Amino acid sequence: MSPRRNSPRRKPTRGRDSSGGVPDEDALMLRVTGGQRREAGPDGEWVTRRIPGASAVKAYRCPGCAQEIPSGMPHVVAWRPYGDGGDRRHWHSSCWDRRSHRSPRAPRR
Repeated sequence: MSPRRNSPRRKPTRGRDSSGGVPDEDALMLRVTGGQRREAGPDGEWVTRRIPGASAVKAYRCPGCAQEIPSGMPHVVAWRPYGDGGDRRHWHSSCWDRRSHRSPRAPRR
């Protein structure tokens, strides 16, 4: 027999942050856009999405190191916020985090 909870479960409060107030615009955008976040860096503004390993079903080539991202490996997908999505790229998480510290590489074909 499983143990019972002695305290009632807390119901999640929709539309509020942990302090009980209304979340700021960025937190609301993260919730509304399904995990997408906007990032600004020295290379401009990007929209990113973290892909967990269980959802990574294809292999991709990382533009940061030109190495393969095998299926099943967590990684980052990044694209420019304004455009047709043709610049959407899959990056190793560590390559994405260090992209401002390395020189640009020409993509291999």
